[in-house]
This record gives sequence, structure tokens and C-alpha cells, in this order.
Amino acid sequence: MTETVGQPAWMTARSAVRVMDALEAAGGPDCARFVGGCVRNTIIGVKVDDVDIATRLTPDQVTKALEAAGIRAVPTGIEHGTVTAVADHTPYEITTLRRDVTTDGRRATVAFTDDWAEDAARRDFTVNSLYARRDGSIYDPSGHGVADARAGRIVFMGEPEQRLREDYLRILRFFRFHAWYGRGEPDAAAVAACAALKADIRSLAAERISKELLKLLAADDPRAAVRLMADTGVLDVILELPANLARFDGLVALESEQLFEADAVLRLAALLPDDQAAALRLAERLRLSNADRDRIASALAPTPELKSWMSPREIRRAVYRSDKQTFRDRAKLAWAAAESSASAMQWRGMIALAEGWSPPVFPLTGEDVIKAGAPKGPMVGRVLREVEDWWIDHDFLDDKLSAIEKLKAVVQGMAY
Repeated sequence: MTETVGQPAWMTARSAVRVMDALEAAGGPDCARFVGGCVRNTIIGVKVDDVDIATRLTPDQVTKALEAAGIRAVPTGIEHGTVTAVADHTPYEITTLRRDVTTDGRRATVAFTDDWAEDAARRDFTVNSLYARRDGSIYDPSGHGVADARAGRIVFMGEPEQRLREDYLRILRFFRFHAWYGRGEPDAAAVAACAALKADIRSLAAERISKELLKLLAADDPRAAVRLMADTGVLDVILELPANLARFDGLVALESEQLFEADAVLRLAALLPDDQAAALRLAERLRLSNADRDRIASALAPTPELKSWMSPREIRRAVYRSDKQTFRDRAKLAWAAAESSASAMQWRGMIALAEGWSPPVFPLTGEDVIKAGAPKGPMVGRVLREVEDWWIDHDFLDDKLSAIEKLKAVVQGMAY
């Protein structure tokens, strides 16, 4: 019996029909098929976010076909055969069937082909080498891609080491797909190949590594995949730091069981040792964004130490000294590292209190310090800091007159 995906909504959408009609008007019936993730996800009942198309048409022919149908064509990867169609504001990545001519583990030189099997042979996994015709029937060149998808088996197309030597990023992709779609024991041949070639990850551009790593960590539950990365030595190659697997496991557990979220950046922070300098070096080496770098460094700050029994006053002080995001991150990491889950309600309460509180603005300025008699210069900042510390210790006293009186006392008691 021929396998089929039926007629899912993404396939019968007006935009998809327009694109496929345009391609078939130029190349005839079955010159284009849906491919990859949209087919895989439909088979396993997972939401489809992107729809990709493979075609026998060359990029020039694709562009002309789309423009003839009034569809915008964007040359997003012409050298690799890719044109993006934008129909009714919906993008479709259309790639000409191709085969590898040369590869060096980082990039490939390709030649176009009209052979579906040749195109499939250069793809990474059997679950990604699935094609669906417009009637929903599936072309499964490996003969077991559909079965692998349903069973949660991530298996390389052909010989694993050959696939990896074509592009070493596939090592990380194996673990990423295992985190997102894998079930049960991982494919032994794939694991062995990843372990054998792990050192070659270092030849990849840092941005490619970090992007793939964060995608992996964004899975609902990547714990088994990350443990496998650690067991094979792949995690050591990427981090070049001792991994805090216990805290990482704890964070994923509380996110999935208590908070119902998946925060890839904080999960990366959880994997790292409590060493801001080392974290900053890693962020620089992996070319993380400035925002992600700063967030990880703040989350791993040594102070203030957060405990589940903090009073509301201590929580407000900690939030004021940093910010809500940093407090939440540090609270989640401390919670993840806690040996007992008995205080889960306390941690949740701390986070809720912090998120519901709006830090007040310190009521005094440098102008107030000068009016109180302090000379211009470094003394102004020292006085402000001392009075602000007093104001924080008094739980952000909502009384500017009392703050001014304290200011006057500080100024009078300081030696110029």
C-alpha cells in the first residue's frame, strides 16, 4: 500500500496551490514535490511551521515560472539551487534537485539533477528524505523513512561517516533531531560515527555551532540527547568546559513539569560552571549575540546568593540590584540545583513576587546632593550610593523628605 500524508491544510492552502500550479505550468505534472520537515511532521502529527519544495526545474526556470504567475521570487541561495517564493505573504523555499560534486565537511559544491533518488542520497536523515506529491502520496527512497519517523529513529541516509564528512554540522544535527523527534535507543552506527568525528566540529563556523546548539536546547526535553553528547565527548568539544549536567537536568525538569517553558539560553547557562569569566569566553568563542552573552553572565553571577526561604524584602532588594529577568534566571538555576523539590512552591512564589513588583525610582539626584552641601566631583556619587543603600535597607521608603534628611546627615558626616 502506498503511504500518504493525505491532504493536510498546509498542502491545500491557496498560497501552496498557487506555487505548485506555477511550477507545474513550467515543468509539467510531478515536476515538484513537498519535501523534508513538512512531510515528516505530518506523518508524526507535529505542527508544520515551514513548507519546502523540491523540483526538477533549475533556479532560472523556477524564477521565471513564479514571476509568470505573479509570485515574488527571492534568490535566497541560488548557488545551491534555492529560490524562495512568497505567495500571499507566505514563503516557500524551492530547491532544485541536486547532487554533491565536492564536499569538505563545511560546504559543498553541487550540480543540478533531475533524479529524485540522487537528491535524496545527499540528504542527512531518512526522516528528512521524504517527498510528498500533490495527491499526498509519499516517495520514500530509503524504504524506511516513514517507519523511522513513526518509531522515532534518527538514521543517516547511507553510511553515517560519509554523511558526516560531507558536513560536520550533521553531528550536532543528529543530536538535535534526536532531542526533538527521537525515542528509545539511538542508532548505534550514528552514535559511533559522531563520536569518531567529534573533533572536526572545531572546523565549523562558530555561528553554525551556536545556532544548532540553541535549537537543540529548545526541545521540550533534550536531557537524553545532551547526556548522549556528553557520553560521546561531543559536548566537551563544544563547551571546552566541565558540564553541569545535574543542574541542567534539574532545570529541564522544572521547566517541563512546573513552568511549561523551554528556555534554550538559560539551559545553556545551566550547563556551564559557576564561572562568569569562563562563560564570557565561551560566548565569545561561539559568537553568541550580545544579549545572550550578557544574560548568561548575569545568570551566573556569584551574588546575591538566592535561597528558597528569602523574605519578600530580600527578594525586592535582589530584584532592584539586578532586574526581573536576571532574578528569574538566577532563581530558576538555584531551584534547579536544589537537592529537594519540597520547596517548589517557595521558588514559584519568589518568582511570582519578583515579576509582580515594580521597582521604584530612587527619589534623589546629584543635584539634591549638591544642594545639601556636598562639593561637585566624586563625593556626589559616594553620597548618593550611601543614601541609596540606606533607602534600600528601609525597603524603598516612600518618603522623599526622610531621604533628604538622611542625605543631609551623610553630607555633614563626610570628610571632604
